[in-house]
Amino acid sequence: MVQRRFTKRLTIYYAWYTLLFIVFLISLAVLEKEGVPRAWIGYLFMFSTIVIYAGIGVLSRTSDISEYYVAGRRVPAIFNGMATAADWMSAASFLSLAGGLYLQGFDGLAYIIGWTGGFCLVALLIAPYIRKFGQYSIADFLGTRFAGAQGSNIVRVLAVIATIFISFTYVVAQIYGVGLITSRFTGVDFSVGIFLGLASILVCSFLGGMRAVTWTQVAQYIIIIIAYMIPVTWLSVKHTQTPIPQIAYGSKLSALSSKEKLFAADPKEQEVRAIFKQRAEGFQLKIQQLPNSWEEGRYELQRKLDELKSGNASLIEIKAAGRALANYPKTPQEAQQRWTEAKNNNLGRAEPTITNYTPYAAKDSNESDIKRNNFLALVFCLMMGTAALPHVLIRYYTTPSVRESRESVFWSLFFIMLLYITIPALAILVKYDIYNSLVGMEFSKLPSWVTYWASIDKINPLVNITDINHDGIVQLAEIAIDGDIVVLATPEIAGLPYVISGLVAAGGLAAALSTADGLLLTISNSLSHDIYYKIVDPSASTQKRVTISKLLLLVVALVAAYVASLKPADILSLVGAAFSLAASALFPALVLGIFWKRANHQGAITGMIAGFIVCVFYMLNTHPLFGGSVANQWWHIAPISAGVFGVPAGLISMAVVSLMTPKPDPHTQDLIDFIRAP
Repeated sequence: MVQRRFTKRLTIYYAWYTLLFIVFLISLAVLEKEGVPRAWIGYLFMFSTIVIYAGIGVLSRTSDISEYYVAGRRVPAIFNGMATAADWMSAASFLSLAGGLYLQGFDGLAYIIGWTGGFCLVALLIAPYIRKFGQYSIADFLGTRFAGAQGSNIVRVLAVIATIFISFTYVVAQIYGVGLITSRFTGVDFSVGIFLGLASILVCSFLGGMRAVTWTQVAQYIIIIIAYMIPVTWLSVKHTQTPIPQIAYGSKLSALSSKEKLFAADPKEQEVRAIFKQRAEGFQLKIQQLPNSWEEGRYELQRKLDELKSGNASLIEIKAAGRALANYPKTPQEAQQRWTEAKNNNLGRAEPTITNYTPYAAKDSNESDIKRNNFLALVFCLMMGTAALPHVLIRYYTTPSVRESRESVFWSLFFIMLLYITIPALAILVKYDIYNSLVGMEFSKLPSWVTYWASIDKINPLVNITDINHDGIVQLAEIAIDGDIVVLATPEIAGLPYVISGLVAAGGLAAALSTADGLLLTISNSLSHDIYYKIVDPSASTQKRVTISKLLLLVVALVAAYVASLKPADILSLVGAAFSLAASALFPALVLGIFWKRANHQGAITGMIAGFIVCVFYMLNTHPLFGGSVANQWWHIAPISAGVFGVPAGLISMAVVSLMTPKPDPHTQDLIDFIRAP
């Protein structure tokens, strides 16, 4: 009865919140129509939503250990489903997934299939059992299930290390997304934008822990779904005259394929691709002539700068030459890496367009097989990784009962589905709009959004449209768009009022902040509960434990913000790495720990280490970002799918070692019977 009244009260609160947010949106639309500057609209959106999240954090502040770690275990299933959906729909889902589908077509569906399938594994294999176990973290479950002789904490420590590694990789991607959005809509520097967003993250998680994060994430989900649905519905009406984009966008796939064939046959398009091929050959020649080509290039830039300084050149020309010299590779090794990337980029843009709406489309059957294998490997890693992500799994500790944890997974899938079935529609409709409005346009008439997005990051432009063949007309091959900005730029591409751009930015910020909140809390709670309380100081008071968690949260957040400011990789790549790591290090131990009584302490240690090492080794050995080479790939599997090797390594190692060593003690077997009982 008490729980039912609590659920009813929450429903009323969030119904009023949704209504007031819609009124706020309409008010801003009226202000824009009355002539309020766009910059002010952007500021109002960004800061109003951040104030809402901070306000919820302040109202939910607590020092109670159960409230701080698991929201008092009283979150109703439907609200936990919304909070999990917000926690789940990170910057990758909101910002990058539509961009990935825009650029990759069918291949990008691996993310949607893998992530959705992962929640089915969570419901079937993990969520009910960890809720029955109780406690506060995934490391707590693994440490108790695989406790060694004399209370050894090796498995607990390994689980904490894996949790930190996985969550930190993931949170860097979220904070990068925060910086991208904040800098876009406030005009501040990217690095400053990161720390502005960080302030909001800290207010929520620092003051109220899981309680504050949960109620903030419910509020954030409402903004996320409204922000995503409005522009894609508008695009659907514009191009299909149907306000249901999820069923309307299919009619435009054949139209896109027809246009791509026309573009490919255009002599001007072929001319542009030939220029890119020549550039690629030029970079290949420079690579072959290293280190002489590197020395000659540096000398030539220095000579040009000296000539400009000694002549009557303008200050702008001198600064441009100085920047070119400063950005020149510092060593022949760096030159080889950068020129190889440039060569591959130019080769990619030189290739004729192959329709990417056909499964595993490629030039020949061998390349098609490689695409299929990578698609299936990525789906495998994303499913296993989802089922082992610590920040998602701990959400199922917050429900009142095992039954509600199962219901919570259903609601999580439902709320995620609302966005995921809309993402392909947005990608296709945006591409259709660009093909019809941008390709064939005169460069002198380019829309303002192109210039704006190109100016945000001048070193690595998010939009790059250059007249390669100097004919004054935009060809398809001359358009390069970063996938991370497709969603953010959609309102401007579609010609929507600026208030919708602010709404989409607020939605993207909510997605990044909600996931970052959950991830940072997971890291700090693992350190404070599983390391400090369980190992260092078991007699620590609840107040001390919460204080330690808050201090650790602050430190981890600052370090993650610093790493994100270095722009280490695109959002989707970082997130993909986190999933492979989670699948390799934690999935075998979690599943075998629940369903195989014979799995023991020694097996868990071996399995976790083996899976993690194989996954990291493959990434380091094959990813150019880490100094690896594509030539080192096994069966042409991309480094983002390293978990396809790490998971079997972990499972086999754990099984073999468990069978070769003594079986778990009776107490551990009783624990398994307990968590598996209905």
